[in-house]
Parts: sequence; structure tokens; C-alpha cells
Amino acid sequence: HEQITDDNQMCIRDSSTSVVSGLAAGTLLTGTVVYHLLEDWSWVDSLYFSVVTLTTVGYGDLSPTTDLSKLFTVVYLVSGMSLLAAYFNEVMKRRERRAAKRSSRR
Repeated sequence: HEQITDDNQMCIRDSSTSVVSGLAAGTLLTGTVVYHLLEDWSWVDSLYFSVVTLTTVGYGDLSPTTDLSKLFTVVYLVSGMSLLAAYFNEVMKRRERRAAKRSSRR
């Protein structure tokens, strides 16, 4: 019974990691598409700006110019940073579980 519970918990954890990973990728994709459409930037520039913005690096070489782009950026930052933090948290938990599992086998 204990093994089944552990297996079920692992499936749920792996599922939550997958969901958060998908949401993080979807957020980057959304930002890329929106900036491409609103700012008429290339796909690469749009992806670059999305990543630089969400990681709070903010080089300043690209910046939104329209009011709609600026408003989108505010919402994108607040929601995207939270989502990326959750993603990195899930990644670290998964690494920790794998390390604990390996050390318990020894």
C-alpha cells in the first residue's frame, strides 16, 4: 500500500511539473506572438524580449512603444514572473526528489 501511495504521489508531482512547464512555455510563446504582432518585431526579437523581460534582465535595447504593448508588458511581467518562479521551484523539487531517490538506493 505504501509503494502505491508513493507511486501515485510521484505521478502527481511529475504531472504538476509538466503543467507548470507547459504554462511557462505557453507564456513565452504568448509574449513572442503578442510582441511580434503589436510591435512588428521579428520572431527572434520578440522571443528575445519575452525572455529578457521575464528574467528581469532588461537590457533596454528593445522596449514597447505603443500603449497597448506597455499595458500587455505590465500584465505579462506580473503573471509571467510568478509562473517562471513556480516553474523553477518545480524543477528544483524534481532534482531534489531524484537525488533523494538515488541516495536511498545506496
